[in-house]
Amino acid sequence: MRPFAPLAAAMMLAAPAAAQTDQQTAAPPDRHTLSLAAGYKAAFLCSGLFNAGLDRETVAEDDLTRIYVELRQPVQDLPAVIDREARTVSVAFAEDFPARVAVWRPHLGCVQAPPGGNADTPLPRVTVEGPDLAATDALPWPMGDAGAAPAAPPSPALSALVDSAFDRASFGEGSETTAVIVVKDGRIIAEQYRDGFGPHVSQRTWSVGKSLAASVIGAAVMDGIIDVDAPAPVPEWRRDGDPRGAITTEDLLHMASGLWTEGPGNRTDDVYFGGTLVAERSAGLPQEAMPGARWRYANNDTLLAMRGLRGAMNDDDRFLAYPFERVFWKIGMTRTVPETDWGGDFIFSSQVWTTARDLARLGLLYLNDGLWNGERVLPQGWADYVATPAPAQPANAATGGAGYGAQFWLFGPDQDLPQGTYAAQGNRGQYLMIVPSRDVLIVRRGFDSVGPGGEGFDIARFSAEVLSALED
Repeated sequence: MRPFAPLAAAMMLAAPAAAQTDQQTAAPPDRHTLSLAAGYKAAFLCSGLFNAGLDRETVAEDDLTRIYVELRQPVQDLPAVIDREARTVSVAFAEDFPARVAVWRPHLGCVQAPPGGNADTPLPRVTVEGPDLAATDALPWPMGDAGAAPAAPPSPALSALVDSAFDRASFGEGSETTAVIVVKDGRIIAEQYRDGFGPHVSQRTWSVGKSLAASVIGAAVMDGIIDVDAPAPVPEWRRDGDPRGAITTEDLLHMASGLWTEGPGNRTDDVYFGGTLVAERSAGLPQEAMPGARWRYANNDTLLAMRGLRGAMNDDDRFLAYPFERVFWKIGMTRTVPETDWGGDFIFSSQVWTTARDLARLGLLYLNDGLWNGERVLPQGWADYVATPAPAQPANAATGGAGYGAQFWLFGPDQDLPQGTYAAQGNRGQYLMIVPSRDVLIVRRGFDSVGPGGEGFDIARFSAEVLSALED
């Protein structure tokens, strides 16, 4: 091992007028598309209601719009039935087939039953007692929330800059900011939320979850469960003669498995909201390039890294409890909820719900090189490892684009940021920017519209301006 030195963005493209006109005259969606739309609506409503505690209207406005063109109208039209006592959401899409169902579980959030299944389908659950939220919240920051809010208003320059992040224009047309936190020297110095959001309201991480996965893998490296240089212990690849057995965990962390995917970022619809298992879909992909030779952003690489961890543990109860007991709850991330498929594999490539403060806590863990209150949570040097450029890089990294490490994006002078800056980032504007040279963290959450009619949020420019404001 070397020294420890985004669902695709296309998902949220707003359709241009011509495409919308074409859609109005297109043939009705087929049954599989309707099933995906029903699964999408069931999953997002379930998580928004029961993970975040949002009302149905807010979830519909923020999470059920600006999605795949082919799903947009069915998601709006299909009726959803919410059982608040059982914490389930059902969405019917055909008269002669069962509704798609999502079920909430403590700590693990919402999971979709397979198509044809229902709320009585046996679903994975974690047998671990969670923290007392009231007691944990009362602890001093960063373990808890006592004293977390800024002691004084930020400087006029920083205050104005944070305000501008919410104006839907200054850092990108179509941006929709829900939270901004700036941390300096371990303290929150600026914090602001959109109406309806606050320190304890979670959002879906999208691909920020990939960086959370890298953190869980890092803990497993420290515990001797995983060797990133060894073949990834994905159970489906253990058959003699399977060339995928040579793919290492490091290849997966570097987005360099060499597996075929349906395009950059790849469409993982069947896993994300189709009710298909990671073990069926992701583990069954064919290889088309040598491991480590090609960088290609792929949700499946993250899913398979975690699938390998499950295989290495060979203990599902331990596996499901591991992210909480080994990482999240140790550092006060008490409102972070990683969801699974119905077979018990985490969907850490996207399906994680967390708060802005919990992301700030994760950033502090990395600024402290894996130490938390004197206890080592991640291996020494793991922060450098995830921020070291992978051997294969994104094509535009050589011409000023962000580079890639191990499930983290890499920034620096090409983006007007200090050398060594790195970030967790996800679709619709989820960002945790880590600036070690300045001991600064910048968290930004949102529901950005990406593509025609929207530019997203320019996190690099915003971060550079935050750093400049801190110098004033």
